[in-house]
Amino acid sequence: MTISSYSENDLAFTVQDFGLRPYEAIWAQQTSLVEERLAGRIGDTLLLGEHPPVITLGRNTHTENLLNPSIPVIAIERGGDVTYHGPGQLVAYPIFALPPARRDLHRFLRDLEEAIILTLAQFGLQGTRKAGWTGVWVPAPLEEGFDLETQEPRLLKIASIGVAVRKWVTYHGLALNVNPDLAHFEQINPCGLPSQTMTSMEAQLGHVVSMQAVKLALVQQLTSVWNLTQEAG
Repeated sequence: MTISSYSENDLAFTVQDFGLRPYEAIWAQQTSLVEERLAGRIGDTLLLGEHPPVITLGRNTHTENLLNPSIPVIAIERGGDVTYHGPGQLVAYPIFALPPARRDLHRFLRDLEEAIILTLAQFGLQGTRKAGWTGVWVPAPLEEGFDLETQEPRLLKIASIGVAVRKWVTYHGLALNVNPDLAHFEQINPCGLPSQTMTSMEAQLGHVVSMQAVKLALVQQLTSVWNLTQEAG
């Protein structure tokens, strides 16, 4: 991928935009890139793109969360439960070597969340974290009611995160719902949640969002967060 808004020296990592490709092919590519990164033959690399419809099962999947799928189902080694990937959803897979001082997967998950929150802010959306959950959420419209416990607007999930690590090189990553068909989530309980919990940038903003613009924003924010991580390491 050539990102015209940046020079190569501005980026904290190499970006490869794979467009729309099957999940299995990119999963195999991640595995290969992890070996290359461990051997020092490449630097940090970010894979970016979309997948045809597929359901993936993480290491912590509860089988009851897989309902009646009509699309391929693949068990993988990332953390987390069951999730859906498909066109209109931006996936980003960082093949990053964590510096010695930052070898903390929980901190890395927070870094990914921060990059997503900053990306959403560029489009006028208020991303937030939810206590006890990994991922990024946005407040539901006021007309959809309040959380009975907090008396605050309900939170809807707009981005999911599930990573794996091999000798402190990360792979798998994040999925941000830009313009996906949210009906596909009805085939699962995503991360153990009701499918109605899932939302997208399109649903929140009321219009289709430029995937290219979101890619550029996410790369910018991941670069910012990753530069800080490297400096702290």
